[in-house]
Amino acid sequence: MAGGGGAERPGAGGLLPPALRQRRRRENRERLSVCSKLCYAVGGAPYQITGCALGFFLQIYLLDVAQVDAFYASIILFAGRVWDAITDPMVGFFISKTSWTRFGRLMPWIMFSTPFAIISYFLIWFVPDISTGQVVWYLVFYCAFQTLVTCFHVPYSALTMFISREQSERDSATAYRMTVEVLGTVLGTAIQGQIVGQVDTPCIGSPFFFGLSNSSVAMEELNMTHDTESLTDTRNAYMIAAGVIGGLYILCALILLLGVKERRESSELQSDEPVSFFQGLKLVMNHGPYIKLIAGFLFTSLAFMLLEGSFALFCTYTLGFRNEFQNILLAIMLSATLTIPFWQWFLTRFGKKKAVYVGISSAIPFLIAVVVLDSNLFVTYVVAVAAGISVAAAFLLPWSMLPDVVDDFKLQHPSSHGHEAIFFSFYVFFTKFTAGVSLGISTLSLDFAGYQTRGCSQPGQVHFTLKMLVSAVPVGLILLSLLLFKLYPIDEEKRRKNKKALQDLREESNSSSESDNTELASIV
Repeated sequence: MAGGGGAERPGAGGLLPPALRQRRRRENRERLSVCSKLCYAVGGAPYQITGCALGFFLQIYLLDVAQVDAFYASIILFAGRVWDAITDPMVGFFISKTSWTRFGRLMPWIMFSTPFAIISYFLIWFVPDISTGQVVWYLVFYCAFQTLVTCFHVPYSALTMFISREQSERDSATAYRMTVEVLGTVLGTAIQGQIVGQVDTPCIGSPFFFGLSNSSVAMEELNMTHDTESLTDTRNAYMIAAGVIGGLYILCALILLLGVKERRESSELQSDEPVSFFQGLKLVMNHGPYIKLIAGFLFTSLAFMLLEGSFALFCTYTLGFRNEFQNILLAIMLSATLTIPFWQWFLTRFGKKKAVYVGISSAIPFLIAVVVLDSNLFVTYVVAVAAGISVAAAFLLPWSMLPDVVDDFKLQHPSSHGHEAIFFSFYVFFTKFTAGVSLGISTLSLDFAGYQTRGCSQPGQVHFTLKMLVSAVPVGLILLSLLLFKLYPIDEEKRRKNKKALQDLREESNSSSESDNTELASIV
């Protein structure tokens, strides 16, 4: 009888205890080691390092080193950023159609795009010895690099869902990633700025041509009298920086490929039925809180992109800190990196809308001061630190507030699932498009103002334009964004209500699932 009782004991609990033990074993297998999380996080660095170097230095490189006309430089910068925005949904579509291989579905994209991305990145910083076709050269390789880095970054971003089925492990890996990406922005600014800053770029001090009717012809004649070899050291410095960043790109890609395993079973998501993309897009774009939030951050992004693209030229010519601008840019990024934890605490303590108002508006008095006060290096560094504080808020808050919008959408459309990617991908799309617009506008404005390539000084109209681009226009855009954020309906009270309502829905769903499991167990 004792033996019989013992035989019946496992049956008393049905098949559930072994299943629970199996689930615990699976959860242990799904746990990611610190090494795996670090290897995954390192994969986010190439996008940030190259993006920061291009964002801060490409404009001044095209104008003063490659000596591209300001009008054509604006076309290159605008077209490259807009093409970058377009390639995101294109690459995402092609990845969704990619078959699984023994390396995974995402890893081959990262693996094969890396060498071509490095080559195209290096050629962006190379000045070809051709009299015509220089504009085509930079346009082709800039767009090529944006395409190839998208082929790296889009599958890398999606890799989060393929490294583990455990949400807590994915969240932890994402936290590692965000930390490394912020450090990547500092590294990109430091490498490019410090290497290029070691070389004194020669300028042409010929103030008489500012009054000529055809100053571009005058400048061309002046350049004829200056041997182009005077720029050799500067051009070599840019190529050395590109080589160092390219080496880091390869290293980070290798660490990612060798240290992270893409798991096919991790992608098995629980979904009721396939989601129609265009139907989901229509629902998302008709969601009021999303439109107000994305409009506010688009104006904020445009303000800081204008500041980013013009600040190097502003420091060089208007303030006269030709040999200090790379250190000033580094101060901005270091300030942004160090203050992200502060803003994370602030939004948790005081709420996200207050963090938006305080964080973004804090740059306004300093942006005004830098153009109103006389040129002063100390004041410029103070402005750089203050701008970095606001940049940190603008970097962190969109990714913190977008999930609240998604939760609100889920409550309003409980029967519609799988639209989360649309919310995030179109925010990225509009942000990149805005970056292209800002660079195009700033460079084209300088062309209309009469910007002189390699000039030791610039006409008064250029100084006025630079002041507008780094102060008046960003301040106006920030104020407009704050008005839009005022219309944003999800405050802390609304967010708490949505959180509770979603929790109730999940508990109801879980209780329904548990009752089904109990019924199944009793049948077994």
